[in-house]
Amino acid sequence: MLLASDATSPVPTWDLIADFQDMWSYAFMVNAFRAGLIVAVVCAVVGWFMVLRRQTFAGHTLSVAAFPGASLAVLAGFSTSLGYFGFCTAAALVIAALRRSGSEESAVTGTVQAFALACGYLFISLYKGLLEGPTALLFGSFLGITSGQVAVLAVVGAVVLGVLALIGRPLLFASVDPEVAAGRGVPVRALGTLFLVLMGAATAEASQITGTLLVFALMVIPAATAQQVTARPGLGMLLSVVIGLAACWAGLIAAYYRPYPLGFFVTGFAFVAFVLAHLYRFAREAVGRRAPLRTGIAT
Repeated sequence: MLLASDATSPVPTWDLIADFQDMWSYAFMVNAFRAGLIVAVVCAVVGWFMVLRRQTFAGHTLSVAAFPGASLAVLAGFSTSLGYFGFCTAAALVIAALRRSGSEESAVTGTVQAFALACGYLFISLYKGLLEGPTALLFGSFLGITSGQVAVLAVVGAVVLGVLALIGRPLLFASVDPEVAAGRGVPVRALGTLFLVLMGAATAEASQITGTLLVFALMVIPAATAQQVTARPGLGMLLSVVIGLAACWAGLIAAYYRPYPLGFFVTGFAFVAFVLAHLYRFAREAVGRRAPLRTGIAT
């Protein structure tokens, strides 16, 4: 058994079952694992479409919008969940209303991002409490997750996944070839607006686990990793969920034993999976290039 260097900090032992029983004896850790499950699944599915549609810049802007929302909630003393969802949804609607195409869309998204970030810094500058509150908003924390928050995450997550299940096929068509989809009567713009709102909801959920600055740990990295391995939609989304859930739960375990931000651990584990996926792709392509050479030598 490992000896504790700090009596106030939990220390892992070789008895894994006892360690997990001790960890799950705390209600906040049970809530954290439940919230992590919900957020990882929702973000993996939404993130897969986001990466496919090349809207990671918009996703980053929505994560920035979570910052002023949560900061205002801390400043005003109301629910941080309301701040997350309110500002992320509002930012998604503004981007959807003002965007056009190409560089103009990027300019609109960047403008919204700059204004949201400025508002966040304003609210932080007005905050007179302990700095730990804003730090948790930026980099994530599992200590304050309540059963009520888990219930809200579950309801919002079920709605997001339900809507995606209804619009999944036309959204996939519109994402792969929007011009042909529009020619066949698919409401491309309406689908784009609805998807931005779903992105906002998923971003607001992820912000409560990873913090607003590291939302991409669950929104982008698992989906980008999965798309390095397979181009099949169903398998890709499933793999994205597995990677996101593994990174989230492994990050929670690491953060329980080490006094470092949860967002760092979640991002770190997800990044390792991303690097391994690239190595797998390089190895597969190398084998594919060598196969014709071997065939030519044999003949």
